[in-house]
Amino acid sequence: MDRPWAETEPGQLVAPGHAAGDVLEAWNWRVLERSHGRLLIEVDLPESLKNPQGQLFGGFTPTYVDFVSIFTMNSHDPGTEPPEQSWVTTINMRCDYFEPIMGPTFTILGEVVNRRGKTALVSTKFFVRADHGDETMAAHAITTLRELNIPAPDMAAPPS
Repeated sequence: MDRPWAETEPGQLVAPGHAAGDVLEAWNWRVLERSHGRLLIEVDLPESLKNPQGQLFGGFTPTYVDFVSIFTMNSHDPGTEPPEQSWVTTINMRCDYFEPIMGPTFTILGEVVNRRGKTALVSTKFFVRADHGDETMAAHAITTLRELNIPAPDMAAPPS
């Protein structure tokens, strides 16, 4: 399976070549922590995703959530063999917004809250640096994901 986005450097979540990842410029993200059911990343805010006030346009927040949730569901402990990838679909998502998300960077924490069989509930939190230097939660999403009984498709191949 040809997946150029899966050919990552240390500390990189994805390489260029993933349709959604390329919109988010996910190849620039830095993995700060990755373990079974947990993913913490530092994210750059691309100019193309900002609203006229320089904030993350709210409609792109669920794109980040979906992307991070799927990678969180499939995360594994360092030094262990990654799980076999299957197609994951989003069943439900809820996003709550608390503060504007400003750049140049922010962090996203994904955590599997519950997993039963092929279904997982993932919490995704966005943190921004406040004026006083502390991080504050700017958005929180809960996503229900389900593994399907089909192999993950070749994400680099054009649709037929």
